[in-house]
Amino acid sequence: MDIFADAQQRLDEALKHVKLSDDAIARLRSPKANLQVSIPLRRDDGSLEIFQGYRVRYDDTRGPTKGGVRYHPGVTLGEVQSLAFWMTFKCAVLDLPYGGGKGGITVNPKELSRLELERLSRGYIDAIADFIGPDRDILAPDVYTNAMVMSWMMDQYSTIQRKFSPGVVTGKPLAVGGSQGRDTATAMGAFFTIQTLLPKYDRLPENTRVAVQGFGNAGATLAELLHKAGYKVVAVSDSKGGIYAPQGLDIPSVRAHKNATRAMEAVYCEGSVCSLRSRETITNAELLELEVDLLVPAALENQITEENAANIKAPLIFEVANGPVTAAADAILQRQGTTVFPDILVNAGGVTVSYFEWVQNRNGLYWTAEEVQDRLKARMVKETEAVWKLMQEKDIAARTAAYVHGLQRLGETIEAKGTRDYYQQG
Repeated sequence: MDIFADAQQRLDEALKHVKLSDDAIARLRSPKANLQVSIPLRRDDGSLEIFQGYRVRYDDTRGPTKGGVRYHPGVTLGEVQSLAFWMTFKCAVLDLPYGGGKGGITVNPKELSRLELERLSRGYIDAIADFIGPDRDILAPDVYTNAMVMSWMMDQYSTIQRKFSPGVVTGKPLAVGGSQGRDTATAMGAFFTIQTLLPKYDRLPENTRVAVQGFGNAGATLAELLHKAGYKVVAVSDSKGGIYAPQGLDIPSVRAHKNATRAMEAVYCEGSVCSLRSRETITNAELLELEVDLLVPAALENQITEENAANIKAPLIFEVANGPVTAAADAILQRQGTTVFPDILVNAGGVTVSYFEWVQNRNGLYWTAEEVQDRLKARMVKETEAVWKLMQEKDIAARTAAYVHGLQRLGETIEAKGTRDYYQQG
């Protein structure tokens, strides 16, 4: 599947519902710059291995580009370009002064030692240092990267620049300029979106069954937030498979057990004593097709496709992963009455708190966890309500409404710099 062509189909659909200059459309069709690099890594056994790395700056109309770096064996230039495209719209939807960027290395990080992972991360920055910067392109964690990886990257960039440069990377540890609330931001933003939208469907948390595909940082944190808010989380899964319990799972205990053993089990814990609970073992594919009220794909892209879309039973889908539903699947889901709230809105909490971190780095003034959460909630609720309003006014799908919302802001910025229509008037 050409993932970038698939992403562009969403733009085509949104363009039917918004008046945009030809200049703006042309600029949004192609990335501003793509960079592919070879990263030599000296392995612990003395051997040399070459890894492919990528960084894409898709659009900087509204400000410096911003986006994560993922380490995964499936990383390709097409995937990174698509993620940068989505990030462009995500930043516009949340009204952040950023454009979209993204990066990655084609590697299985689980096969590297910690020292090898550090050398690879620093080597990546060596290769792309001239392409990034606090006012040009800002990095962040993504799949299989974390605060420690971001710390290595920031430190390497600072070494190259001969000055402390915390603003080049977000998602850092607090000790080196990170922000309170960044590690839970994606999940918290998704939670605020769900809490804003569920009442519009006359749904109460205690009567809402939820399945979460992807029990990584974002998925596990969101599952726990939903559990604490009274939702019945009946299924969760990681890359190895999942568990399903119709009566609901005790998510804090499941999470604590996985952190301790790396095993996904339905457990209930009191203190340090945990007991196994009745559950059914399921695959990731089976989780997607469960009879639940709310489905949360929080793993990787292309999980719901034209092959399995007709089997999806959940009436509401909230995309916490980037691009988990393909364009072809979207059409099928829409025909059967399924509403998909898109990634460019639902998972935008991460980039929003990354923006807060960048602002704090530049000002040298740091906010409390409560201040960060209050600012995040206000922004997520405001933009969620704006997307909902467009859905109702234009009678369009949630994804299309989110793209229209972002396009309006991008178009205004491009036109403010002069377009063909302006110059022809002269």
